[in-house]
Amino acid sequence: NNKALAHGVTAITDCGVAPGMPNLIAGYHNTLMKIEHFQYMVGGLPKVRTFPFEYKAPFSPIDVIEEYTRPARFLQNNEIIVKPPMSDAELIDFEKAGTLEAFNTDGLRSLIFTLKNIPNISEKTLRYPGHIKLIQALKTAGFFDHGTINVKGNDIRPVDVTNTILFKSWKLQPEEEEFTVMRVTLKGTQNGRPKEVVYELYDAYCPETKISSMARTTGYTATAAATMFLEGHFTDKGIIPPELIGKYKHCFDFMMDYLKERKVIYSVKEK
Repeated sequence: NNKALAHGVTAITDCGVAPGMPNLIAGYHNTLMKIEHFQYMVGGLPKVRTFPFEYKAPFSPIDVIEEYTRPARFLQNNEIIVKPPMSDAELIDFEKAGTLEAFNTDGLRSLIFTLKNIPNISEKTLRYPGHIKLIQALKTAGFFDHGTINVKGNDIRPVDVTNTILFKSWKLQPEEEEFTVMRVTLKGTQNGRPKEVVYELYDAYCPETKISSMARTTGYTATAAATMFLEGHFTDKGIIPPELIGKYKHCFDFMMDYLKERKVIYSVKEK
């Protein structure tokens, strides 16, 4: 960050669907209310549920496996707490996606360190119910191990074999329909009164443009930030995660409007 500041460089990081939009939302509402609890749940899933995994990955399976194996960090009463990945599983109902399973993953990144006044911050990944049991079985059996084993005279890493097999099983086919679902929940007080704000996203594959939802929700967020910067709406220097953009209302509104124009719509309910 010091090098970026010294050279007058603006580097906006982690600016996708998640991390990205939850950060922006947290940064914006952090200026309006005293947030006590911030949580987001997010997942990208195929519309057609195919046995056994009922999952497809728009990126390399090894990155998904990393989510399932890296210890999950979150904030609890201003302290960094570490829990096993895939822990605290719960079933959550969504209007368009139905019932999904949410579980701990290590996706908070900069949010653990930047918004120091929010004491409780957590993140969960969403999958179809039952998926995580299969993943836990593979993990327990050693299919994600990075150490080598000898198979007929050859030293191999189980995780490499698993990644190769899952790459075929999890590969999204051209024009295969999928969707992205996210819920961001903020709880606290505003003007001394209890306040809860919930953002929801449901975005699906676009048959007209043949662009996947994951590409739309991730890519348009990045181009929104780039356009905002190029048009001179954001001028801060340094390494900038999206929560440091969200504190500016005009920047928050610009990115939300940019996404809405491209039919990536975040609904919001307040109570």
